[in-house]
Amino acid sequence: MNEAAAAPVIEARGLKRDFQLGESVVHALRGVSLSVQRGEMTAIMGPSGSGKSTLMHLLGCLDTPSEGTIRIEEEDVSALSETELALVRNRRVGFVFQQFNLLPRINVLENVSTPLLYAGVPARQRRERATEALERVGLADRLRHRPTELSGGQRQRVAVARALVTNPVIILADEPTGNLDSATSVEIMALFQELCRSGITIALVTHEPDIAGFARRVVTMKDGRIISDLLQEPREAIAAPAAGEVKA
Repeated sequence: MNEAAAAPVIEARGLKRDFQLGESVVHALRGVSLSVQRGEMTAIMGPSGSGKSTLMHLLGCLDTPSEGTIRIEEEDVSALSETELALVRNRRVGFVFQQFNLLPRINVLENVSTPLLYAGVPARQRRERATEALERVGLADRLRHRPTELSGGQRQRVAVARALVTNPVIILADEPTGNLDSATSVEIMALFQELCRSGITIALVTHEPDIAGFARRVVTMKDGRIISDLLQEPREAIAAPAAGEVKA
C-alpha cells in the first residue's frame, strides 16, 4: 500500500446528525471524528441503526452534518451549498452500491460514461475515459453489452468503473459485496485492493467480517458513535479466474 500523505484525504471532526421524526429527534451520529489517509481501505461495520450509512452519506457529500466539520483534501465541505456539494461529488468522490444501480436499457460503455455527461464532458472524451475505466476493471470486451447480459461480478465491476471514470480521490462503497457469492466478493475486494495500491482511498460499509478482513482498518460503530478503530494486517484478496454469479 502506498505511503500515506501527511494530510488525510478525509478528516471529520465532531460530526453530529439529527433527524426530526414527528415530535421526536433521532440522533443518528453523536460526535464522530475520523481521519482517513490516502490509499487506505477502511471498513465501517456495525448493526443496523449504528450510524454507519449516515456517516457514509456525510463523507460522500450526499448530506450535511447538524454539527461538526468534514474536510476532503483539506477543503471544508461541511457548509457548502447543494450546487457546490454536487461538484465535489462529481469530481472527487466515486460511489459503489449493493444494487449496482446500472441503467438496464443502455450498454456498459454508456452506463460508465453517464457521470461525465452530467459534468459536461464532450462525447468523444466520455467514450475514451469510459473505455479506459472499463479496461482498468477488466471489462474491455464487454463495452457493448447491457447490464442484463452480465454476471453479478461483472455488473459490480461496471459500477466500479463508473465510480472511477471521474478520477476520484475517494471511493465510497455501501455493501458492495452484499449481492455477490463468496468467490465473486473476493474478486471485487481484489480490485479494491489494487485501486488502493494506486493511491485511491476506499471506505466501505459491510456487515461481513470476512469482507472487513481485506481492509487495512476496521471502524466499528454503535448508537451513532465509533466504539473501536483498529488497524490490522489485511488479507490479500486473490480473484478466481472466472467471475461468479449473483446470489439467488
